[in-house]
Amino acid sequence: MSFSSNQLKAYGCLALSMSLVGAYVALTKPLALVLPVFLLGWMRFGIGAVAMLRWTRKPATEPVLSVQTRWLIFLESFLGNFLFTLCMIVGVSMTSAVSAGVIMSCIPATVAVLSRVFLKEAISVRVWAAIACGVLGIGLLSLTQASAASAVNIPDGQHGRQWLGNLLIFGAVLCEGSYAVIGKKLTAVLSPKRISAVINLWGFVLMTPMGLYTALQFDFTSVELNMWVLLLFYGLAASVWTVWLWMVGLKSVPASQAGVFTVMLPISAALVGVMVLGEHLGGVQLLAFAIALAGLLLATLPSRS
Repeated sequence: MSFSSNQLKAYGCLALSMSLVGAYVALTKPLALVLPVFLLGWMRFGIGAVAMLRWTRKPATEPVLSVQTRWLIFLESFLGNFLFTLCMIVGVSMTSAVSAGVIMSCIPATVAVLSRVFLKEAISVRVWAAIACGVLGIGLLSLTQASAASAVNIPDGQHGRQWLGNLLIFGAVLCEGSYAVIGKKLTAVLSPKRISAVINLWGFVLMTPMGLYTALQFDFTSVELNMWVLLLFYGLAASVWTVWLWMVGLKSVPASQAGVFTVMLPISAALVGVMVLGEHLGGVQLLAFAIALAGLLLATLPSRS
């Protein structure tokens, strides 16, 4: 009963990837207050494109990509980058953060179901138990924030459209699940660096029309220096580090098991909120973290032979 070095590396990459996602989500909230959504997304992909310029070069050992693989690359970016962002931003504007958090806690289960249907992965009872722990823990964490979120996250006039917001958040969950499953298929034919670079380029292309239109009307002199530094971190973390780490981990771990690591996203975001932004962490939230982390241990501890 022991871990192999490849397993440890894969688990570490998956956990660090989702932890970084949670961290940059928490730390870049001020960016949305000074930069329009499409401009922010466009600049994020632009920063990633510059940073990964060398990764776009096709290595000599890479086989000729089939039509199916090219479509999968496009879908990985369209669903995981472009559509996920739009569903999440518009959805949260129509519903409460609490509802969004509870719905997003279904990501591990969604990844497991999609990997079973499309990848034909066998999912053990222990992994299903781990997924249940993740859903319970993150759902509990979201519900504890009800008093603070319900008053500020649904604008006046949007209460009647909360069902649409919830539907869009569920759409974002399906996009994230598809991102994990398609990524698993891509790691069989492309290196993590190439996947990261190519899907980022597609994201840049998809975001360019609205991003460029917004940029032509935006006053860039109104943005302070600290926001530009934060934007640089956001672009590198969102487009480069987290994607590459996730693909490295997916290469050695079944998609259904990797999906359990998405519990690190809200945990990391909450911890950054406490340690950096001065938010409060109560006993119920600690219990939620413990349940979610117990699920992570269930999914990753080696089985007896």
